[in-house]
Amino acid sequence: MEGETAAKAAASSSSSPSRYESQKRRDWNTFLQYLRNHKPPLNLSRCSGAHVLEFLKYLDQFGKTKVHATACPFFGQPNPPSQCTCPLKQAWGSLDALIGRLRAAFEEIGGGLPESNPFAAKAVRIYLKEVRQTQAKARGIPYDKKKRKRPHTTTKTPIAGDGDDAGGSSGAALVVTTATTV
Repeated sequence: MEGETAAKAAASSSSSPSRYESQKRRDWNTFLQYLRNHKPPLNLSRCSGAHVLEFLKYLDQFGKTKVHATACPFFGQPNPPSQCTCPLKQAWGSLDALIGRLRAAFEEIGGGLPESNPFAAKAVRIYLKEVRQTQAKARGIPYDKKKRKRPHTTTKTPIAGDGDDAGGSSGAALVVTTATTV
């Protein structure tokens, strides 16, 4: 009976894909459509990081994020007081998430070695980094890389006469120290 319940749960979860899986499939189909409409049409096996960059720039026309030009009087202001003619572009976070989903989809279809994945190309990573920095400057929001916190460490500090030498358990003390970096 317990096995039947697990089988039913697995069957019902496989019939409707998750939101992430649906979005990944939709993004993948959009990219394949872009390749078919490319002049000349491209095969996925011939696709490179440069084609991925073209695709990302093509998507900018559908963006909803105002990115102020350096000559704009509102450049660097997070909340400008009025409208301007600066272009709307795709937000960095949207592009980053899109590339992550496309990279995963490429690997799932068996696109070859991870080194041959055009979505993981160095040029794509550099482009995303430049978009992030440009958009942060245009909005006046500094982007600082988050520092990694070191895990808490536990150390045992022996106390004189704690009985460790004799293998006893009398009076052993455990001192916990935490190391935090800023």
